[in-house]
Amino acid sequence: MPYSLNDLRVVLVAPRNPLNIGAVARAMSNFGVNDLRVVNPYEVAFRDAKSAVGASPLLAAAREFNNIAEAVGDCAWVVGTTAIGHRDLQQPVKVLVSGARSIRAKLVRSPVAILFGSEKWGLSNDALSHCHWVLHIPTREEHQSMNLGQAVAVCLYELVRAKEVKTLALAQGNPATLEVVERITVTLLAALRSSEYINPKTGQLAEEKLRRMIRRMTLEEADAEVLLGMLHKILWKLQQAEKEKPAV
Repeated sequence: MPYSLNDLRVVLVAPRNPLNIGAVARAMSNFGVNDLRVVNPYEVAFRDAKSAVGASPLLAAAREFNNIAEAVGDCAWVVGTTAIGHRDLQQPVKVLVSGARSIRAKLVRSPVAILFGSEKWGLSNDALSHCHWVLHIPTREEHQSMNLGQAVAVCLYELVRAKEVKTLALAQGNPATLEVVERITVTLLAALRSSEYINPKTGQLAEEKLRRMIRRMTLEEADAEVLLGMLHKILWKLQQAEKEKPAV
């Protein structure tokens, strides 16, 4: 069963340069990838990029989102990109060749999003907490980071150059979409806060750790719905118990 590039989403997180956004759109058009999504772009850059020559229809169809969770909600797999540098990454790292193989295999069964960070800072730890693994393009140590448009082009080329390779889906159920997985994360966080398991001072770090842990579970669609139902019941019971506490 061949994979389809129609199920690949390119997601730009907080891009600032219209030339880079335009270069990304042109690279996508070159390689036949049409789903561009942008999270919190610098508004002037995004507006100017839409008038760029070469990929106007693709840019015109690009969708804008307020946060990553919304941008990848219909995907079952999310892959980040990073130059690594001195970062202590919490996700598995795959170099481009092996990472592209994994993406092609996942595309057989479900949509995949590839996240690219801003030109200056890349992806934050919070952004990376949405990712199942991280993709790395090997470059020389003296100049590790790549231009945004170039990075997208290199990744897409690696994906399409083996387009004729046939991969088979595993004999198992459909994976849960990230919309459902994020709902599980949010509901579990609410339950953990209600039970006072999470320290308010370290809440953001706990949220990132929890999101990474849940994505490592690679839940199937049916299992995710059952788990979400359980968590809703647990949260409801905790909230009821809080309401019934006698006043001090």
